Amino acid sequence: MKKALRIGAASVALAAVATCGAIFNLGHTNETDFAVSPYVQTAVLKQGATGGEVKELQRRLKQWGYYSGSVDGVYGPKTVEAVKYFQRKNGLKADGIAGKSTFAALGMNDSVKVLENEGKKPNGNSNYTSSDLYLLAKCIYAEARGESYTGQVAVGAVVLNRVKSSSFPNTISGVIYQRHAFTAVSDGQINLSPDQTAMNAAQDAMNGWDPTYGCLYYYNPAVATSSWIFSRKTVTTIGKHVFAI
Repeated sequence: MKKALRIGAASVALAAVATCGAIFNLGHTNETDFAVSPYVQTAVLKQGATGGEVKELQRRLKQWGYYSGSVDGVYGPKTVEAVKYFQRKNGLKADGIAGKSTFAALGMNDSVKVLENEGKKPNGNSNYTSSDLYLLAKCIYAEARGESYTGQVAVGAVVLNRVKSSSFPNTISGVIYQRHAFTAVSDGQINLSPDQTAMNAAQDAMNGWDPTYGCLYYYNPAVATSSWIFSRKTVTTIGKHVFAI
């Protein structure tokens, strides 16, 4: 259940890919690092929207025979018509706009969750969105659901500390989906639905609670095998995780 977090320079991390535990790379943050990332949810989709969520929408519509265009992540006229077609066939309002009901009918459950949480934006930092909150909660649940509440907030705080650091991607999705960053992404546990405790922990982390005092790394010493991670300066230990800088 618990994952070791092992973080190192790109050469160290790549050499350790085959070992167990979560892995973070330092410095290797070019575009290819995010090529295998799942789509990141935003909000209601309509003509003019672009991105991974649009691609997922197009992929599903095409798979089910509603869309014949390219899966290019651009919500153009063909996508609008495909959405209308799907909506008519499924008894929905045929307006060509993909919202909660359309997402639910398409099985895009994460997008539904984002819209359900749209009014629950973090109180302490307006730079974060509801999709950021939900994704952080998913990471916390996948990585630390067996830890104490403080331990769960601490994992969220490490992600946010990395967002603020110039050494790492500057978005929550960028940090979490950085290549070889978390075992929970590699093994699919990131796709589990977070419980309310994880949602609350993500909220508290976003509101400024950092039980790690600025740490960028954490690992489980019982399963970590990288000698590099043991060289990092330990700041605190919470549950089974050691938090370091």
